[in-house]
Amino acid sequence: MEDDRKVIVACKAGDVNRYRYLVDKYKKRAYYTALMFTHNPEDALDLSQEAFYRAYKALNRFDEKGEFYGWFYRILKNVCLNFIRQKNKEKGMVLADNDTLKIDIDDMPDRIFEKNENNRILWAAINHLNKDHKEIIMLKEFNNCSYKEIAESLNIPIGSVMSRLYYARKRLLTLLEGLYD
Repeated sequence: MEDDRKVIVACKAGDVNRYRYLVDKYKKRAYYTALMFTHNPEDALDLSQEAFYRAYKALNRFDEKGEFYGWFYRILKNVCLNFIRQKNKEKGMVLADNDTLKIDIDDMPDRIFEKNENNRILWAAINHLNKDHKEIIMLKEFNNCSYKEIAESLNIPIGSVMSRLYYARKRLLTLLEGLYD
């Protein structure tokens, strides 16, 4: 696998085909991040693609000393938030917080029910977190971002990442305990 920085340097030098490496590497992460914001698979796909396009257009402003995904995440987040604002303005509606992520699994019916129920409970608890806690849980636990990537994505110190993540996990545990009782 190539190093992100080398790919970006090549892209800046005019090798546009190398950008495909970054898209392939981060497209799944981008999709699930957009899904976290929109709760809609089609919108998440469109917005993640839009974010990759905007990132490509802005690639000359990327500082190779930083992490690509942290920089890209800020672009993706802004694309998603602008979309949500526009959608809410146009329709005068608020997105439902109780949408769940459906996961395809091939298993016995009782296991499918149990897994779906666990997913429903987990997402219900996540959706009750405040936006900062929800975002940091999603970045760490679902996008597998490092502390450094999260710090760059949210533009906060690593110590704040660790603190926020601690309190987010603690709050999530409290919510899950309440939902399981």
